[in-house]
Amino acid sequence: MIRPRRFRQNNVIRNLVQEIRLDTSNFILPLFIHDQVESVDIPSLSGHKRLDAISVLKQCELALNKGINTIALFPSIDDDKKTSTCEEALNEDNLMCTVTRRIKKTFGDDLMIVGDIALDPYSSDGHDGLVKDGQILNDETVEVLAKMAVVQAESGVDILAPSDMMDGRVIAIRDLLDQNGFQNKLIMSYTAKYASNFYGPFRDALDSAPKEGDKKTYQMNFSNRLEAGLELDLDVAEGADIVMVKPASLYLDVISDYRSATTLPVAAYHVSGEYAMLKAAHEAGYLNFEDALFEVLTSIKRAGASVILTYGALEVSDYLKKL
Repeated sequence: MIRPRRFRQNNVIRNLVQEIRLDTSNFILPLFIHDQVESVDIPSLSGHKRLDAISVLKQCELALNKGINTIALFPSIDDDKKTSTCEEALNEDNLMCTVTRRIKKTFGDDLMIVGDIALDPYSSDGHDGLVKDGQILNDETVEVLAKMAVVQAESGVDILAPSDMMDGRVIAIRDLLDQNGFQNKLIMSYTAKYASNFYGPFRDALDSAPKEGDKKTYQMNFSNRLEAGLELDLDVAEGADIVMVKPASLYLDVISDYRSATTLPVAAYHVSGEYAMLKAAHEAGYLNFEDALFEVLTSIKRAGASVILTYGALEVSDYLKKL
């Protein structure tokens, strides 16, 4: 008689035959920054803050001490710096670039920085692209995004991450980076970014919700799976180094598809709403947050993700030390 339970009879045997293991080196920790003198809590994202210049350095040091070597920075800028043409995105002394230079001066290449390439933090319209007569302009936006990527690369950003979902932005960014001597900068493209209901806490953190309309003319329909394959083919052909699926835990089928279809690293973004749900359920007494987070992140890796962006990176690093 075949008895699969033989593999489960004690912890040593279970660990011996375990197929998937999480490792802190595969995590990217998203951090929110602002240009105020103190950090501010984000009520909808328990445990996270908009960090001031000093606090972000302390958080980076904490991440490194826990074995997390990559962070993703998201700037929250003052409304008076937001315009319809997003000039602040190209300011070499903007919040993103200033903080990046400070982090790099402190930690050097021990800490890698991911820079978000999208216009919504800088837009008075709250969209990822330029807006004209209620329409999101594709090619005009791509031109700005490519310049934005160069500005961030010059400040020290290691991985440029276009999250806008405009057509043709990866090849435009790659070409302009190469022309400016940044051939070794990585592009981590948000390849399949769905128009999800789970971005709410993130938009609260950056105050970046659209002022009118929604993002469904550029983010993907969450009912579509095959379309994600088209986006993958385009990003690979255009020169992406890492491809991403966002959100993660509700899109394991797409992550698995990507793992089967490409040899490039596959990233998955365990987004703010996914994280906040676990926190809320824990606070209500419905589950244990750390156990549930570990299970969710393991499932994301099991589906095929080699890189995971998660707001729970610090917490799961502590959990792994207990195993």
